[in-house]
Amino acid sequence: MSSSQIKFSSLDQPLFGGALKGDLVEYLEFVADRFVPVLAGRQLSVWRILRGQDPFMQKNVPKYTPSYVRTVEVWAEASHRRIKYAVCDDEQTLMWFANQRAVEYHVPLYLGDHFGEDHVQTHMVLDVDPPEGSGFDVVVGSALLIRQALADAGLEGLVKTSGAKGVHIFVPLEPHSPDDVAAATRAVAARAEKLDPTLATTAYIKDEREGKVFLDSTRAWGATVVAAYSPRLREGLPISFPVPWESLPDVTPADFTIRTRFDGDPWTSLMPAPQRLPDDLIAEGHTIPVARVAAMHEGKRRKAQREREK
Repeated sequence: MSSSQIKFSSLDQPLFGGALKGDLVEYLEFVADRFVPVLAGRQLSVWRILRGQDPFMQKNVPKYTPSYVRTVEVWAEASHRRIKYAVCDDEQTLMWFANQRAVEYHVPLYLGDHFGEDHVQTHMVLDVDPPEGSGFDVVVGSALLIRQALADAGLEGLVKTSGAKGVHIFVPLEPHSPDDVAAATRAVAARAEKLDPTLATTAYIKDEREGKVFLDSTRAWGATVVAAYSPRLREGLPISFPVPWESLPDVTPADFTIRTRFDGDPWTSLMPAPQRLPDDLIAEGHTIPVARVAAMHEGKRRKAQREREK
Protein backbone atom coordinates (compact mmCIF):
# COMPACT_ATOMS: atom_id res chain seq x y z
CA MET A 1 0.00 0.00 0.00
CA SER A 2 1.24 3.51 -0.83
CA SER A 3 0.15 6.76 0.81
CA SER A 4 -2.10 7.40 -2.19
CA GLN A 5 -4.09 4.29 -1.25
CA ILE A 6 -4.87 5.45 2.29
CA LYS A 7 -8.55 6.27 2.58
CA PHE A 8 -8.67 9.64 4.29
CA SER A 9 -11.81 10.45 6.24
CA SER A 10 -13.60 13.61 7.35
CA LEU A 11 -11.20 16.02 5.61
CA ASP A 12 -13.70 18.87 5.98
CA GLN A 13 -13.94 18.56 9.76
CA PRO A 14 -12.46 21.36 11.92
CA LEU A 15 -9.13 20.40 13.40
CA PHE A 16 -7.60 23.19 15.48
CA GLY A 17 -6.88 26.90 15.32
CA GLY A 18 -9.10 27.59 12.33
CA ALA A 19 -7.67 24.73 10.22
CA LEU A 20 -9.44 21.68 8.81
CA LYS A 21 -8.19 18.13 8.90
CA GLY A 22 -7.76 18.37 5.13
CA ASP A 23 -5.35 21.29 5.58
CA LEU A 24 -3.14 19.10 7.77
CA VAL A 25 -3.23 16.19 5.32
CA GLU A 26 -2.45 18.48 2.37
CA TYR A 27 0.54 20.03 4.18
CA LEU A 28 1.99 16.68 5.27
CA GLU A 29 1.66 15.35 1.72
CA PHE A 30 3.50 18.44 0.45
CA VAL A 31 6.37 18.19 2.94
CA ALA A 32 6.61 14.40 3.27
CA ASP A 33 9.79 13.96 1.19
CA ARG A 34 11.61 16.38 3.52
CA PHE A 35 9.81 15.60 6.77
CA VAL A 36 10.16 11.80 6.76
CA PRO A 37 14.01 11.92 6.80
CA VAL A 38 13.83 14.11 9.92
CA LEU A 39 11.65 11.52 11.67
CA ALA A 40 13.17 8.32 10.28
CA GLY A 41 14.91 5.97 12.71
CA ARG A 42 13.65 7.80 15.79
CA GLN A 43 10.96 6.81 18.29
CA LEU A 44 7.96 9.01 17.57
CA SER A 45 5.66 10.77 20.02
CA VAL A 46 2.72 12.72 18.59
CA TRP A 47 0.11 15.15 19.81
CA ARG A 48 -3.29 14.13 18.45
CA ILE A 49 -6.57 15.96 18.62
CA LEU A 50 -9.69 13.89 18.17
CA ARG A 51 -13.05 15.42 17.37
CA GLY A 52 -14.64 16.90 20.47
CA GLN A 53 -11.68 16.06 22.72
CA ASP A 54 -8.72 17.91 24.17
CA PRO A 55 -5.31 17.31 22.57
CA PHE A 56 -3.31 14.42 24.03
CA MET A 57 0.21 13.09 23.58
CA GLN A 58 0.44 9.56 22.19
CA LYS A 59 3.60 7.52 22.69
CA ASN A 60 2.17 4.02 22.85
CA VAL A 61 0.63 3.16 19.46
CA PRO A 62 -3.02 2.01 19.51
CA LYS A 63 -3.97 -1.62 18.96
CA TYR A 64 -5.43 -0.82 15.55
CA THR A 65 -2.09 0.44 14.20
CA PRO A 66 -1.56 -1.15 10.77
CA SER A 67 1.21 -3.70 10.28
CA TYR A 68 3.15 -1.48 7.87
CA VAL A 69 3.93 0.98 10.68
CA ARG A 70 7.28 -0.05 12.16
CA THR A 71 7.25 -0.15 15.94
CA VAL A 72 9.75 -0.71 18.72
CA GLU A 73 9.09 -1.63 22.35
CA VAL A 74 10.98 0.31 25.00
CA TRP A 75 10.95 0.02 28.78
CA ALA A 76 9.87 3.34 30.31
CA GLU A 77 11.49 3.74 33.70
CA ALA A 78 9.26 6.67 34.69
CA SER A 79 5.98 4.79 34.18
CA HIS A 80 7.41 1.29 34.82
CA ARG A 81 5.91 -0.20 31.70
CA ARG A 82 6.81 -1.12 28.16
CA ILE A 83 5.86 1.40 25.48
CA LYS A 84 5.47 0.51 21.83
CA TYR A 85 6.63 3.51 19.81
CA ALA A 86 6.05 4.04 16.12
CA VAL A 87 9.03 4.82 13.90
CA CYS A 88 8.11 6.91 10.86
CA ASP A 89 10.44 5.65 8.14
CA ASP A 90 8.21 6.28 5.12
CA GLU A 91 5.49 8.51 3.69
CA GLN A 92 2.84 5.83 4.15
CA THR A 93 3.35 5.89 7.92
CA LEU A 94 3.33 9.68 8.02
CA MET A 95 0.07 9.88 6.12
CA TRP A 96 -1.51 7.26 8.39
CA PHE A 97 -0.66 9.55 11.31
CA ALA A 98 -2.14 12.49 9.40
CA ASN A 99 -5.39 10.55 9.02
CA GLN A 100 -5.27 9.91 12.78
CA ARG A 101 -5.25 13.69 13.32
CA ALA A 102 -1.68 13.68 14.64
CA VAL A 103 -0.60 17.32 14.53
CA GLU A 104 2.73 17.56 16.40
CA TYR A 105 5.69 15.21 15.86
CA HIS A 106 8.37 14.90 18.56
CA VAL A 107 11.52 12.79 18.29
CA PRO A 108 14.55 12.03 20.49
CA LEU A 109 18.02 13.31 19.63
CA TYR A 110 19.41 9.84 19.00
CA LEU A 111 18.89 7.19 16.35
CA GLY A 112 18.07 3.60 17.15
CA ASP A 113 15.59 1.53 19.07
CA HIS A 114 17.03 1.91 22.55
CA PHE A 115 19.05 4.56 24.34
CA GLY A 116 22.01 4.02 26.64
CA GLU A 117 25.69 4.70 27.08
CA ASP A 118 26.42 2.91 23.81
CA HIS A 119 24.21 5.30 21.84
CA VAL A 120 25.14 8.76 20.63
CA GLN A 121 23.18 11.93 20.11
CA THR A 122 23.14 13.18 16.55
CA HIS A 123 22.76 16.81 17.66
CA MET A 124 23.33 19.10 20.61
CA VAL A 125 20.24 21.26 21.14
CA LEU A 126 19.63 24.49 23.00
CA ASP A 127 16.08 25.73 23.49
CA VAL A 128 15.50 29.50 23.71
CA ASP A 129 12.32 30.07 25.75
CA PRO A 130 11.06 33.65 26.23
CA PRO A 131 9.06 34.86 29.25
CA GLU A 132 5.31 35.40 28.99
CA GLY A 133 4.32 38.53 27.12
CA SER A 134 7.69 39.22 25.53
CA GLY A 135 8.30 39.91 21.86
CA PHE A 136 10.28 37.74 19.47
CA ASP A 137 13.11 40.31 19.48
CA VAL A 138 14.38 39.03 22.84
CA VAL A 139 14.37 35.49 21.44
CA VAL A 140 16.48 36.64 18.50
CA GLY A 141 18.90 38.46 20.78
CA SER A 142 19.28 35.43 23.03
CA ALA A 143 19.72 33.06 20.09
CA LEU A 144 22.52 35.29 18.81
CA LEU A 145 24.22 35.00 22.22
CA ILE A 146 24.21 31.22 21.79
CA ARG A 147 25.51 31.57 18.25
CA GLN A 148 28.38 33.70 19.55
CA ALA A 149 29.16 31.25 22.36
CA LEU A 150 29.22 28.43 19.80
CA ALA A 151 31.47 30.40 17.46
CA ASP A 152 33.86 31.18 20.33
CA ALA A 153 34.11 27.41 20.87
CA GLY A 154 34.69 26.76 17.17
CA LEU A 155 31.19 25.37 16.64
CA GLU A 156 28.33 26.20 14.27
CA GLY A 157 24.62 25.51 14.59
CA LEU A 158 21.34 25.76 12.71
CA VAL A 159 18.39 27.71 14.09
CA LYS A 160 14.73 26.85 13.61
CA THR A 161 11.59 28.38 14.99
CA SER A 162 9.96 26.13 17.56
CA GLY A 163 6.55 26.84 16.09
CA ALA A 164 5.56 28.25 19.48
CA LYS A 165 7.29 31.25 21.10
CA GLY A 166 10.99 30.43 20.84
CA VAL A 167 13.68 28.83 18.74
CA HIS A 168 15.82 25.69 18.83
CA ILE A 169 19.51 25.69 17.93
CA PHE A 170 20.89 22.40 16.61
CA VAL A 171 24.59 21.55 16.43
CA PRO A 172 25.27 18.32 14.49
CA LEU A 173 27.80 16.13 16.26
CA GLU A 174 30.44 13.53 15.70
CA PRO A 175 30.08 10.58 18.12
CA HIS A 176 30.34 11.52 21.81
CA SER A 177 29.06 9.97 25.01
CA PRO A 178 25.63 11.32 25.99
CA ASP A 179 27.06 12.51 29.29
CA ASP A 180 29.65 14.66 27.49
CA VAL A 181 27.01 16.10 25.14
CA ALA A 182 24.84 17.06 28.10
CA ALA A 183 27.82 18.71 29.79
CA ALA A 184 28.80 20.66 26.68
CA THR A 185 25.21 21.86 26.29
CA ARG A 186 25.25 23.25 29.83
CA ALA A 187 28.57 24.98 29.15
CA VAL A 188 27.36 26.66 25.96
CA ALA A 189 24.26 27.97 27.75
CA ALA A 190 26.37 29.28 30.65
CA ARG A 191 28.78 31.02 28.27
CA ALA A 192 25.90 32.59 26.36
CA GLU A 193 24.34 33.85 29.59
CA LYS A 194 27.62 35.53 30.57
CA LEU A 195 27.64 37.46 27.27
CA ASP A 196 24.53 39.37 28.37
CA PRO A 197 23.15 38.40 31.79
CA THR A 198 20.58 41.21 31.60
CA LEU A 199 18.85 39.48 28.67
CA ALA A 200 19.23 35.73 29.20
CA THR A 201 19.42 33.28 32.07
CA THR A 202 20.08 29.60 32.67
CA ALA A 203 17.93 29.59 35.84
CA TYR A 204 15.81 26.45 35.66
CA ILE A 205 13.31 27.59 38.33
CA LYS A 206 10.87 30.05 36.77
CA ASP A 207 10.63 32.46 39.69
CA GLU A 208 14.41 32.93 39.56
CA ARG A 209 14.47 34.09 35.92
CA GLU A 210 13.48 37.70 36.66
CA GLY A 211 11.66 38.09 33.36
CA LYS A 212 14.65 37.04 31.27
CA VAL A 213 14.84 34.62 28.35
CA PHE A 214 15.54 31.05 29.49
CA LEU A 215 18.44 29.27 27.78
CA ASP A 216 17.34 25.68 28.25
CA SER A 217 20.22 23.21 28.19
CA THR A 218 18.21 20.18 29.33
CA ARG A 219 17.57 18.68 25.87
CA ALA A 220 19.96 15.79 26.40
CA TRP A 221 20.02 12.06 27.03
CA GLY A 222 16.53 10.75 26.21
CA ALA A 223 14.86 14.15 25.83
CA THR A 224 12.71 14.83 22.79
CA VAL A 225 12.22 17.94 20.67
CA VAL A 226 9.60 18.94 18.14
CA ALA A 227 10.89 17.95 14.70
CA ALA A 228 11.71 20.41 11.95
CA TYR A 229 8.68 20.94 9.66
CA SER A 230 6.27 19.67 12.34
CA PRO A 231 3.02 21.60 12.83
CA ARG A 232 2.23 22.85 16.32
CA LEU A 233 -1.07 22.97 18.21
CA ARG A 234 -1.26 26.74 18.14
CA GLU A 235 -3.62 29.20 16.47
CA GLY A 236 -3.19 28.91 12.70
CA LEU A 237 -1.13 25.70 13.05
CA PRO A 238 2.38 27.18 12.72
CA ILE A 239 5.26 24.87 11.81
CA SER A 240 8.74 24.53 13.24
CA PHE A 241 10.87 25.93 10.44
CA PRO A 242 14.64 26.28 9.80
CA VAL A 243 15.80 29.77 8.84
CA PRO A 244 19.16 31.29 7.87
CA TRP A 245 20.80 33.11 10.75
CA GLU A 246 20.84 36.36 8.80
CA SER A 247 17.05 36.13 8.30
CA LEU A 248 16.21 35.45 11.95
CA PRO A 249 15.67 39.13 12.97
CA ASP A 250 13.14 39.52 10.16
CA VAL A 251 10.82 36.58 10.94
CA THR A 252 8.41 35.45 13.64
CA PRO A 253 7.21 31.88 14.38
CA ALA A 254 3.77 32.77 13.01
CA ASP A 255 5.27 33.41 9.56
CA PHE A 256 5.44 29.67 8.88
CA THR A 257 2.23 27.63 8.96
CA ILE A 258 0.74 24.51 7.38
CA ARG A 259 -0.34 26.79 4.52
CA THR A 260 3.25 27.82 3.81
CA ARG A 261 4.76 26.40 0.62
CA PHE A 262 8.51 26.51 0.17
CA ASP A 263 11.20 25.24 -2.17
CA GLY A 264 14.08 22.99 -1.24
CA ASP A 265 14.97 21.46 2.11
CA PRO A 266 16.39 24.15 4.42
CA TRP A 267 16.80 21.64 7.26
CA THR A 268 19.36 19.81 5.14
CA SER A 269 20.86 22.70 3.20
CA LEU A 270 21.40 24.94 6.25
CA MET A 271 22.68 22.18 8.55
CA PRO A 272 26.46 22.35 9.17
CA ALA A 273 28.62 19.23 9.01
CA PRO A 274 28.97 17.08 12.17
CA GLN A 275 31.45 18.60 14.62
CA ARG A 276 33.70 17.52 17.45
CA LEU A 277 33.00 19.10 20.84
CA PRO A 278 36.06 20.84 22.33
CA ASP A 279 37.53 19.12 25.37
CA ASP A 280 37.53 22.34 27.41
CA LEU A 281 33.81 22.86 26.73
CA ILE A 282 33.01 19.35 27.93
CA ALA A 283 35.22 19.75 31.00
CA GLU A 284 33.59 23.07 31.89
CA GLY A 285 30.14 21.55 31.52
CA HIS A 286 30.94 18.73 33.91
CA THR A 287 31.48 21.36 36.64
CA ILE A 288 27.96 22.78 36.12
CA PRO A 289 25.17 21.03 38.05
CA VAL A 290 22.44 19.32 36.03
CA ALA A 291 19.55 21.80 36.03
CA ARG A 292 16.76 19.39 36.93
CA VAL A 293 18.79 17.81 39.71
CA ALA A 294 19.74 21.21 41.11
CA ALA A 295 16.09 22.32 40.94
CA MET A 296 14.98 19.16 42.74
CA HIS A 297 17.45 19.78 45.57
CA GLU A 298 16.41 23.43 45.76
CA GLY A 299 12.76 22.38 45.96
CA LYS A 300 13.55 20.06 48.86
CA ARG A 301 15.54 22.81 50.59
CA ARG A 302 12.65 25.27 50.26
CA LYS A 303 10.16 22.72 51.52
CA ALA A 304 12.34 21.99 54.54
CA GLN A 305 12.66 25.71 55.22
CA ARG A 306 8.88 26.17 55.08
CA GLU A 307 8.47 23.30 57.53
CA ARG A 308 10.95 24.91 59.93
CA GLU A 309 9.14 28.23 59.69
CA LYS A 310 5.74 26.80 60.66
